[in-house]
Formats: sequence, structure tokens, C-alpha cells
Amino acid sequence: MKLAILGTGFISRFYAESLIAQRRKDVVTMIYGRNKDKARKFAEDYKIPNYSTNLKEAIAHKDVDAVVIGLPNDLHLEAVLACAESKKHPLCTKPLGRNAKEALEMLKAVDKAGIVGGYLEDLCYTPKFLKSLASIQSGAIGEVIWAKSRETHPGPHSEWFWNKDKAGGGAIVDLGCHCIEISRNFIGKDIRPTEVMCWADTRVHPIDAEDNAVALVKYANGAIGQFEVSWSFRGGMDLRDEVMGTEGTIWANNFLRTGFEMFTTGKSGSYVAEKAESSSGWLFPVGDEVHELGYSHMFTDMFESIDKGKQPAETFYDGYIVNAIIDAAYKSAKTKQWEPVIIEDWRGSDEVKIKHELPSYDKEHYLIKEETLPSGEKKTIVKNKKTGSIEKR
Repeated sequence: MKLAILGTGFISRFYAESLIAQRRKDVVTMIYGRNKDKARKFAEDYKIPNYSTNLKEAIAHKDVDAVVIGLPNDLHLEAVLACAESKKHPLCTKPLGRNAKEALEMLKAVDKAGIVGGYLEDLCYTPKFLKSLASIQSGAIGEVIWAKSRETHPGPHSEWFWNKDKAGGGAIVDLGCHCIEISRNFIGKDIRPTEVMCWADTRVHPIDAEDNAVALVKYANGAIGQFEVSWSFRGGMDLRDEVMGTEGTIWANNFLRTGFEMFTTGKSGSYVAEKAESSSGWLFPVGDEVHELGYSHMFTDMFESIDKGKQPAETFYDGYIVNAIIDAAYKSAKTKQWEPVIIEDWRGSDEVKIKHELPSYDKEHYLIKEETLPSGEKKTIVKNKKTGSIEKR
């Protein structure tokens, strides 16, 4: 696969590290940047043979098969439409659009062009996420009834993120997109998100967008997806997931406190980890940041999907659904009410399935709970199937 990377900023360098640092058959042949000096420097750093400041020419180049879009949010639509015009597979960073309208336009363009649209949602490819998802899909924790995802840090790197118009919002569109898609995977992508209740506020920064938010996303089967996001959390980047099922629970700490801790006086002043606020004292480095954040598995899935002519695990359609949920979250934050998720092109199931059966104690009773008390006494609580009375055994 011959690749073009659009953008020369922070995320594009993460992508380049993932694509170039390991021995692999896929190669980056083109870098596009709006600033010529930055594009040339990027090309020199990663030994990329071509660079350009012309978006359409970079995409249409004869040595480009697929395009990795690492541009600011307000440029995603333009880039994807150019990819569709040139029949080049676009792999777009999150969020897909600034809103569902933009995302749907991109989805339709990719579908019409007959190309693969890959949604670069890296946190749905981390090793812990993939292991958690496989466990859930095997039935290890039963039916998922509540999935909670948290991403908080001191704020994004680039100035455009802080511009509400360019970014499409604040912490919700930047971080909530990760959390929403993580919960969608755990709950089941074929289950329709129906409504959202969201609190959002600008608590710390002198910006027009929100820097903190909490929301509940309700699904058609009764499951709840919860996200917590912040641009004012101090101490680094905190990524955590919790999943509660009828037969078990998953807790995953993906970043910040992962079991790797180091103390230093800070003499070297070297890089520690993304969003780390200090290079001295007790620090929490990451062994292989690119791998731990999911980039390696993500690009492998994208390129193998293109090779095989199939859709990757994260598609433009997923990006569109995420944007639709985000739109509902922003509306709820204003109205202080549950707001419906408006999906113009729903491709999941409209049949609500309850995966678990109510456990029976005997023919006449449901089992509510069994436990052993500190005294050693065993207690069983049941419900009479006919009368509904709660009884102790």
C-alpha cells in the first residue's frame, strides 16, 4: 500500500511513527502540508520521497493508493471529497466531521465512489480494548447493561482545537468521540442509540466551547453508555473504561496508571508520554506508546480490509453515528433534557433483543441473589413468579 499523509502536526507524526517505525510492506510516499517548510521537514524526518502544499495534487499522485487524513476537523470534508473524486481510499482521523451533516456527506461520497472509508478511532484498537471486546463477544460478562468511558487531560496541543468553529465544539467532539465509540462496541454496534442527556460547561479556559462534560447515551435495549471528558484534568492523560454485564465486570486503565512508574529529578527533561505535564517526580511512562494507543492494530486492520475489499472494524458509518450522538449531546447540554439521536441512515437492527434470561431458583421462583454472610449463614433471596412477592430462603 502506497500512502499519503495529509497534515504535518501532532497526530500525523503519531501516524508516521506507526507506519514507518516497524518493518512492513506499506510505505508513505507523499506528505501534504499547508506550510511548505513544515511539509519538507516532515518528509526529511521520515524519508518520504514526495511532499506538496496542494491537497488535490497530493491525493491524486500516481504513487498514492490510500490517504491518511490527519488534518484539523474543518478540513476533513474537503479532503474526503477529494479522495472520492480520485478514487483513493480515505482513512480519516476522529471525529469524522464537525457534525453529523458533514459526516453523512463524507459517508455518501465514499459509498458512491466505491472506496473504503476507514475511521481512525485508535482507542478502539488498543490491546486492552481488543481483549475486552473479545471477552464480551464470547459472553464472558453476559449482556452489557452499562459501559462507561473516561478521557481527561490538560487540553489539546494545537490552537485550532480551541476554536469552536474550526473544531466543531470542545472536549465533547475531541474526546467524547472516543468514549462514545468505545461504549458502542461494548454494547453492540447493531443496537440503536436513542437519546442523550448531557451536562457541559466551560469551567477553566477562556474559550467559547466546553472544557468539561458528562453524558448518558441510552440504547434501544435499555443499555447505557456513559462518557466523562475534560480539558482541565491535571496530571497527564487519563484513559479508563468500565463495563458492567449481567455475568461480570471489566475495568481497564489504558493510560496514566498502567503499572509503569518512574521517579526522576528531571535532569534529562526528556519526553515521557502524551499529555504528560512534568518530566520530574513520579512519572508514568508508556512502554510503546504507538502500540498501546492502538495505532499498530488500527492500520493493520485498515490496510488488510482494503486489500481484501471489505470494511474495517471502524468505518465512516461508525464515524457518522458518533457524530449523530455528539449532536444530540450538544443539544441536551443546552436544553437540559433528554434529546433524541437523529440518524438519517440507520444500518443496524431495529429489533430489540434481551440477551439474558431471568434466573430461576425453582419452578415457582426467580433467583434474585445468593450470598454468604460474615456469620457463615447462607442467604438466598427469591421472587415468586405468580405473586411477585420477595422471599428469603
